[in-house]
Amino acid sequence: MQTITTKFLGATNHRGERIKATTSSGISKTISYPYELSGAQAHIKAARALNESFEYPWTGEYVYTGTDTGYIFMYNDHQHFIYL
Repeated sequence: MQTITTKFLGATNHRGERIKATTSSGISKTISYPYELSGAQAHIKAARALNESFEYPWTGEYVYTGTDTGYIFMYNDHQHFIYL
């Protein structure tokens, strides 16, 4: 199972608000905060931007949940998923 974790980054003296998306293997991409979106939708946009930057983007079903600092997106490849 692959994961993408997102985190809100506040504004600094030189940069506006951003969202950073990072894979479980450490690859990351940061986007400017999309003010036209709200809450989870902004984090979804960051996760999708990271995924689209891959040479072979992940496809399939994503599920997500909130954390104290952002969201975790889990990619289910259906080959390694165990139903309980």
